[in-house]
Amino acid sequence: MDGVVLAAGKGTRMRPLTEERPKGLVEVAGKPLLSYAFDALLSVGCDRLVAVVGYRGDDVVARYGESYRETPLVYVEQAERLGTAHALRQTLPVEDSPVVVMNGDNVCRANLDAVVRRHRETEAAATLLVESVARERARTTGVVETDADGRVTGLVEKPEDPPSTLVTRGFYVFDAAIDPALRLVTPSARGEYELADAVDLLVHAGHRVEAVELDGWCHNVNEPADRERVADRLR
Repeated sequence: MDGVVLAAGKGTRMRPLTEERPKGLVEVAGKPLLSYAFDALLSVGCDRLVAVVGYRGDDVVARYGESYRETPLVYVEQAERLGTAHALRQTLPVEDSPVVVMNGDNVCRANLDAVVRRHRETEAAATLLVESVARERARTTGVVETDADGRVTGLVEKPEDPPSTLVTRGFYVFDAAIDPALRLVTPSARGEYELADAVDLLVHAGHRVEAVELDGWCHNVNEPADRERVADRLR
């Protein structure tokens, strides 16, 4: 099972820390962000790691080489930063489903294994880790609608008027159906190909999409101040 880390961005909000290194090599509590993502993927059973790199990608390759903790590690370049769906599409088609996908700036101490387990038990096309948040925060990320059984009925990226307060937490499991969905995604109003739109296409095509609510915590490291917040949580 492949584990994919999306780590191609410039990390503009992390400056000056990212002026001479990629965001994935910024350290939190003495450890690069990418190492947290790799460890999380290994913890759920991934036996090959794929890093999508872009800005200063050679630095990532120099840091990790061809393996991480004796697990094969390969690199895919996203030459143009055109969104998360575009980033994941560089790694496809999926040849060995399922594939686990994680945002490279996400540090988690949570029930990630439950997401993989639900995906296998339900034979879903996609399974998402979600969290209930305040409505204001829901306007800034991917918002998930579910039915009474926890199945996803819709997903929209950064809505002005959120239809729910469940949001994606940057951890996904997909089967091979995500490949054609990614190819059908069109640019959003922001000019990016959004992973949320690909998942929404799966839903509307009749595929089963599941959601698992977060138990524990995940924290995105977007700004320099986030490093200390995450370090405090790790302690």
